[in-house]
Amino acid sequence: MRSAEVQRNTLETRIRVKVDLDGSGKSRLATGVGFFDHMLDQIARHGMLDLEVEAQGDLHIDAHHTVEDVGITFGQALAQAWGDKKGLVRYGHAYVPLDEALSRVVIDLSGRPGLTFNVDFVRGSVGEFDVDLVREFFQGLVNHANATVHIDNLRGDNAHHQAETVFKAFGRALRMAVDADPRAAGAIPSTKGSL
Repeated sequence: MRSAEVQRNTLETRIRVKVDLDGSGKSRLATGVGFFDHMLDQIARHGMLDLEVEAQGDLHIDAHHTVEDVGITFGQALAQAWGDKKGLVRYGHAYVPLDEALSRVVIDLSGRPGLTFNVDFVRGSVGEFDVDLVREFFQGLVNHANATVHIDNLRGDNAHHQAETVFKAFGRALRMAVDADPRAAGAIPSTKGSL
């Protein structure tokens, strides 16, 4: 089973993330941040992975610590779930539109953390959700999944649509990257012999 469960407890947050890369897109999400739960659900559904997230954070301050720490914990769970990456495709990419918005995400399960994030949100928040936290989530995730991720919002006039296309595209790119490569069963997808 390509699955993992990780807990992260700090003075600011208590996070539990469970992920199954071979799931069916089911999610159970309780972060206390409604829009964020909606975005995590997009990753699960479009990534065809099962995802459980429970988070208790210092939301009386704001959502920053909760969102960032979910990203960190999710990244750790992904890294555990895919293990040594033998037989995986390794690379994934997706373009996802939503009405006027269009985003592209490209992933390399390289073993090297790196985020390139080009999203100019048209406004600073979606409801009470600060859109700066989208980058914080992905930064925490890539740092702890040890993956390279390029995120580009190519167009969009609605911040909700911009964010949603990013999360959907990430899910679809991740799904491609973690798929088994039938032509490379058991092989590490790198000339180095390890990732």
